[in-house]
Amino acid sequence: MPKRYGVKEKDQVVAHIINLVLTGKLRSGDRVDRNEIAHQLGLSRVPIQEAVVQLEHDGILSTRYHRGAFVERFDESVVLEHHELHGILLGIASARAAMDSRPHVLAQLDSLTDFMRANRDSRAFQDAAWQYRSTINDEYAGPRLHAEIRASQSFIPRAFWVAYMNSHDELLPFYEAETAAIHMRDPDGAREACTGRAAAMGRIMVAELVRRGVLSPSALVREPSIAF
Repeated sequence: MPKRYGVKEKDQVVAHIINLVLTGKLRSGDRVDRNEIAHQLGLSRVPIQEAVVQLEHDGILSTRYHRGAFVERFDESVVLEHHELHGILLGIASARAAMDSRPHVLAQLDSLTDFMRANRDSRAFQDAAWQYRSTINDEYAGPRLHAEIRASQSFIPRAFWVAYMNSHDELLPFYEAETAAIHMRDPDGAREACTGRAAAMGRIMVAELVRRGVLSPSALVREPSIAF
């Protein structure tokens, strides 16, 4: 696989390993073959080691002395936990936006919400959603919160959501609710919109991983329904 210029080599390795997990090519307890990854990506061992350190910090891998790196437990509860944490972290920034709403931020959120409302195309919707989150995070999240949000995005790959065709119908109501809460200076409502959207995304991801055969069908049985 050729190098992807403009993307940090470490981030390329992180995305590759997560894709192996999400496609079932690596499963809980499997050992990560660093030599094979180096060969596949055409990279040295340095960015691979950097990626392993990050993924261990993010709770996706664990390392054992003189034995290597292994995939941590990966099941539906882990997927949902990643999304739950992601929603809580986003909710912190969104609640700050509600408590300290700024005209230029409100104007941008209104514009992006209107765009998402009018566009059913998955890529256009997700690009606007990404800008929506960046607008809030760049304005209200400090360096530490930014770092934690990035870490929580591990199992929320953009490529999946670009390919998911029902984002408009299933996720738009949460963006509308969040925008309304920020306008009304309602931090609790802003937090609830973020955690609700993250929970819905977790449910969708579990269903897709079951469809791919990565997770057991019993995962769907245990999942509570989520009201929109």
